[in-house]
Order: sequence, then structure tokens, then C-alpha cells
Amino acid sequence: MTPFVYWLMIAAGLAAIVWGLPAAHRLKAPFDSVAALVALLGLIAALLGALLVAVPGFFQG
Repeated sequence: MTPFVYWLMIAAGLAAIVWGLPAAHRLKAPFDSVAALVALLGLIAALLGALLVAVPGFFQG
């Protein structure tokens, strides 16, 4: 992947967090659980993107 994709991962992850955290408190069940899961996946994507921006060959042997 290219570094541009890593920046997109960070942006998409942050967008998921920004939407997911308030939505997890605002929506009624079971949609609040879905929003919380989206926020968690956004956190994972943002952290993975930041790792790959900082250390591009991290997962290379």
C-alpha cells in the first residue's frame, strides 16, 4: 500500500470515532452497540494507519 492509503486509514478511523462515540450514547438498542463497534474499529484503523505512516515497513519481514 502507499502512504496515501495510510493517511486515508487515519482519516476514516477518526471519522468513525467522531461519529461512533456520540451515536453510541444517543441511539437506542441495538444500534448503540453497532455505533460503539464502529468507534472501536475506527480507533483500530486510526492507530494502525498512524503506525504505518510512522514505520512504513512495519509488517514486512
